[in-house]
Amino acid sequence: MAVLIAAVVGFYVSLVFSADALTFDELQRIEAGIRILEEKGFADEARLLAHVAVFRATDNWLNASVEKENAYAATNFPFEIVTIYPDFFKFSTDEVESAAILLHEAKHLEGKDEKEAYEYVWKNRKRLGWTKDRYTRSAIWRETRKLTKEYSPILFVCDFNEYNDCTEQ
Repeated sequence: MAVLIAAVVGFYVSLVFSADALTFDELQRIEAGIRILEEKGFADEARLLAHVAVFRATDNWLNASVEKENAYAATNFPFEIVTIYPDFFKFSTDEVESAAILLHEAKHLEGKDEKEAYEYVWKNRKRLGWTKDRYTRSAIWRETRKLTKEYSPILFVCDFNEYNDCTEQ
């Protein structure tokens, strides 16, 4: 049993230390996004991000072996390691958009897949304050809407709404 525990701990440590840490300023942006989540009523997700997740700035050896497209962040479940890519900082227009990305990653920390994570964020975007009228020109908004439609097309079958989005009122 001790050998198994040592192997798991060694694997975890190798994931954490084979990736670079975030800078102080980057961590401040992450913490601001987590505060937004907490303020908007996403306490469980904020708690996971603030107290369980380990944030890194570059891919660990495991993530480096997987090709990624348009990623702002990635999560290693069940190890609760969240890699925050440069595009997170480059394209998120404010703390609310940072919070939207972090909310997606929090769903992965809970073990949810891409479909569930995109669907949850999209359905809860108004509660978060991430609304069409403020963010429709944002690259993150457009990309998230596109990917949500790919992963959860059932949300986009209402031909009476813009972009056929059934979650719009």
